[in-house]
Amino acid sequence: MSSTIDEITINYEEDGVLLVKELDKEILSKGLNTTILFRYKEYIADKDEYGPDKYTIRRYKKIGGEFKQQAKFNISSERQGKIIAETLTRWINESQAADDEEAPF
Repeated sequence: MSSTIDEITINYEEDGVLLVKELDKEILSKGLNTTILFRYKEYIADKDEYGPDKYTIRRYKKIGGEFKQQAKFNISSERQGKIIAETLTRWINESQAADDEEAPF
């Protein structure tokens, strides 16, 4: 378990083999409830290599001084990731445009 946000990782090793290799992480929110976006690869034993980049969003809650995973959402493909990013960008732009229209001059 991790006692600080910086210690949280999704690296996972079994029998001396790193099966899930964390490549990067972005902390989306901090506090007792923490949300982190991870970029990672999974080991493919048949090929003795790591597969393509994958992405997951995980939510942690600090309980008893340790962060424990509460929820996760795996982004299943690059295509799904692009759709999520494009949709969020569009929604944010629409929201900002609406705010600009409503702003008094």
